[in-house]
Amino acid sequence: MDGRQWRSTIAAAQAGDRRALDELVEGWLPLVYNIVGRALNGHADVDDVVQETMLRAVDNLDTLRDPDSFRSWLVAIAMRQIRDRARRRTADQLDDSDAHGATDFAELTVLRLQLEGQRREVAEAVRWLDDEDRQLLSLWWLEVAGELTRRELAAAVGISRQHAAVRVQRMKARLETARRIVRALDSSCAELGRVTVRWSGRPDSVWRKRIARHIRGCARCADDGPGQVVVPAERLLVGLALVPVPVGFTLSLAFGGKTAVAATAATASVGWSAKVLGALTKPAVAVTAGATIAAGGAYVVTQPPDDRPSQAAPTALSTARAPAAPVPRSASPSSAPSPSATPSPTAKTDLYGTVVDTVDEAPAPRTPPAALPRRPETGLTSSGGTRATMNHRGDHVTLTGEGYVLVRWQIAPQYRAGALVMPSWTGLKGRLFHVASGGGRRMDDPMSADGKTSGMGGPDTGYTVLPEGTQQMWQNEYFYLDGTVTLTQNERGADYNLTVAPATWDTVTEDVNHGPDQGAVRYGLVRDNGKDTAPVPQYVTRNEPEDAATVAQRSEV
Repeated sequence: MDGRQWRSTIAAAQAGDRRALDELVEGWLPLVYNIVGRALNGHADVDDVVQETMLRAVDNLDTLRDPDSFRSWLVAIAMRQIRDRARRRTADQLDDSDAHGATDFAELTVLRLQLEGQRREVAEAVRWLDDEDRQLLSLWWLEVAGELTRRELAAAVGISRQHAAVRVQRMKARLETARRIVRALDSSCAELGRVTVRWSGRPDSVWRKRIARHIRGCARCADDGPGQVVVPAERLLVGLALVPVPVGFTLSLAFGGKTAVAATAATASVGWSAKVLGALTKPAVAVTAGATIAAGGAYVVTQPPDDRPSQAAPTALSTARAPAAPVPRSASPSSAPSPSATPSPTAKTDLYGTVVDTVDEAPAPRTPPAALPRRPETGLTSSGGTRATMNHRGDHVTLTGEGYVLVRWQIAPQYRAGALVMPSWTGLKGRLFHVASGGGRRMDDPMSADGKTSGMGGPDTGYTVLPEGTQQMWQNEYFYLDGTVTLTQNERGADYNLTVAPATWDTVTEDVNHGPDQGAVRYGLVRDNGKDTAPVPQYVTRNEPEDAATVAQRSEV
């Protein structure tokens, strides 16, 4: 769930509805807690920074013009507070001695999420990163897990998406070094034992360099072990839950600890919104799934972390189908294909919409396609012009008329791998068919000699993972429209771009007949039978939902 799904709650909270404010704080507190906790690695200042973030968010809620941007707005506030804390600590010459009594967030992550193996290794490696890398990782971790987008990450750091990609790659390289350190320290290398004999056990930059230098020159520590495959961190983090806010965590929104009376008297000087002030000074109105909401704005977490909350925490993937297993056996991380390449019709086979796309197998590479039936073409108009490129979540194009349309995929795991949230077709009036697939390859066709890298990703970048039950896309997908429909880009996990352009029967036929002899990986596939029983694409509806990502995978049109 993201800001768009919280639009009505945010509007009500801005209007002074205490119950809506309670719900907003309870819903988004875990996200802020995870960002701050991981960026500061559980330092004693975590509670203060979380509190200051939520205070500023509540105080400035009435200045938020677009509820859809609530998540990116809140994350940006959190990152500013983290950076302010770092500047204050440097100016005051503080050390981390006060962190001894605080909870190590890496340990908390391992225990609360019951991480094992390489996932545990990644969580423990975070301890070895510098502050700046940990701050970036706190956002990237949630991006890969599907909680943030790359655009939100870049905005929170205050840099462009291109610069963010460079920063993330550098941070990932240092994270992999840290993972090697964790593995080496768990080994039985006698020489490393002598190197670290005077080490206090607390990770720091000096010992990181010393241990990394030893690993580079030590065959034992550099060896990952027989048959051991080191899985890229982003694949290990796909779909990973937020660390629950611990029991006893108290968030006081009572104006920095002031009483309601004192806060009311100080309203003019501190700038509190009158509507928010009125909401916070009301008596307790709710006991939520995870927190008791007390008078004056105090939120005390009461639910044990092992209990499952009755309402899911906000997540960019909560509206998508569950992703497939994050470690694919082949170059394609999608679900295992069904025995037949033909979608299974329902009992009725004489009505439009009774056949819907399903998971299928690709034909043999040198199998030419069937002939494409010719449907009427009076022409299509597109709100995006002759060729629309959709790079960001929420980008959309409305198509009207009678004819063919190309949707070309570009998947970018090098920028952000992980679970992919599919685009969707909404507001359909008339008929829409999935008629052919081309472009010379399916996106899961191997592109490397070892067969591990495809258009869906590889060992170096991580893999893009389709929702379970989703049909594997080709480079070019072709549809036939008789009516009007809107296609929306719903990027919330893995990074992808779409190009949408009206096409013709001639261009579709030419594309699908382009085969291996012309340099393609495989011939295309014709899906159309020229009748109303031709397949309907997944993720299409006649409704116009507020959030296009909520469209069901199984289309009912």
